Amino acid sequence: MRVVIAGGHGKIARLLERELAGRGDQAVGLIRNPDQSAALAAAGAQPVVCDLERADLTEVAGHLAGADAVVFAAGAGPGSGAARKDTVDRAAAALLADAAQQAGVRRYLLVSSMGVEDAPRPGTDEVFAAYLRAKKAAEDDLIARDLDWTVLRPGRLVDEPPTGRISLARHAPSGPVTRTDVARVLVALLYAPATTGMILELVGGNTPIAEAVSSVTDRPPN
Repeated sequence: MRVVIAGGHGKIARLLERELAGRGDQAVGLIRNPDQSAALAAAGAQPVVCDLERADLTEVAGHLAGADAVVFAAGAGPGSGAARKDTVDRAAAALLADAAQQAGVRRYLLVSSMGVEDAPRPGTDEVFAAYLRAKKAAEDDLIARDLDWTVLRPGRLVDEPPTGRISLARHAPSGPVTRTDVARVLVALLYAPATTGMILELVGGNTPIAEAVSSVTDRPPN
């Protein structure tokens, strides 16, 4: 499987690239900074320099040629302001979806966030509120498209060793999840086309990843 990953230098993306390479799949990471190329190569991925805040549709679609799936794992990141939450977390996700449709790539996984369904509470930090709104807008844009999409909403991300055990459902209780477990769930979702059209929340739990993914395809998510 050839998978193109937007935000290819992010923590989850590099873990995903390693997981895919370990399976013998081909991971392609879209990066803004060419200095990040060596890190992607070390993760077993093919680096492609493409700034999704500046690239046009034709350029991005060209990078998706021959792909079996795309994963949007990009984010404006810590220290960015509200404006970049919109240009990266929303607009870049929509551009990737446009490019996927133009390139004929149907499978699209969007890494979103728990907490986007509710309006930000009064007093919420302005930038964090902008982030939640941008993620929700990206979801809304994607689910309206004729693509084989799955939205994954992880809980609080931590850099601890993976447990391999998760809770995966339409609505999951708040909690942490390791970034490695998120990457492994993304791989499982790529190989589970029956999760198309699902919005799934993910936190650490008691169920092995393969079993959890199989379970949501056997019955409607909670």
